[in-house]
Amino acid sequence: MRLADKTAVITGGAGGIGRAAARLFAEEGANVLIADLSEEALAGAVDDIGSNQVSYCVTDVTNAADNDRMIAVAEQRYGAVDILLANAGIEGAVKPTLEYDEATFDRVMAVNVKGVWLGLKSVIPAMIRSSGGSIVITSSVAGLSGGPNVAPYSTSKHAVIGLMRSVAKEYAAMNIRVNTVNPSPVETRMMRSLEEGIAPGAGTTVHDRIVERIPMGRYAEPIDIARVMLFLASDDAGWITGSVYAADGGNSA
Repeated sequence: MRLADKTAVITGGAGGIGRAAARLFAEEGANVLIADLSEEALAGAVDDIGSNQVSYCVTDVTNAADNDRMIAVAEQRYGAVDILLANAGIEGAVKPTLEYDEATFDRVMAVNVKGVWLGLKSVIPAMIRSSGGSIVITSSVAGLSGGPNVAPYSTSKHAVIGLMRSVAKEYAAMNIRVNTVNPSPVETRMMRSLEEGIAPGAGTTVHDRIVERIPMGRYAEPIDIARVMLFLASDDAGWITGSVYAADGGNSA
């Protein structure tokens, strides 16, 4: 097993990608703590995964104390933290820049950027205590190029790449690796929301148009992204840090 005797913390763990990663990591031998805002959603995810290696902790990633508590809970339950998937994120609204309200902009930045930064600040001391670890940040293909009507989301996903590169250099000597995964459109609730924002009431029309632009001809499934995360979390990627992994079916080629 690729993650035997390791402990992973996954933010956004009740959602599509987070849940798929939790299931896969547990199958590969890890103890997994999933974190999200809703206790009901977290409990449902744990029940769905059906593994006694997976537990949960209600966490608001925009709150420093919550991040510290999340890592402390993982250490108390499992002894150490070896892996962090900084995966929590929101899409915000689909609107032109001049129509975008400040409160929504601030919320996107708080979750997608500050939430990642706080998670790193909380987990790095734990990883230093256990002589290293792997941090995988969920960015997006929207972090590799711009797109109309999603400027705050795209900005946030560019920002975490800069954060990743800086932190990777700061802590490489301590055997802490930091990388991003940049997914293409994935079959999740977030993409349904974005499709509806692009063309309200259009049904599958937007989905089909997006698929036409993807060389591999489909959206990713959450497990497609989770497999890339597994590689980066595992010792197979022991010489990889500061890197951006586009998992996008050729979309950014």
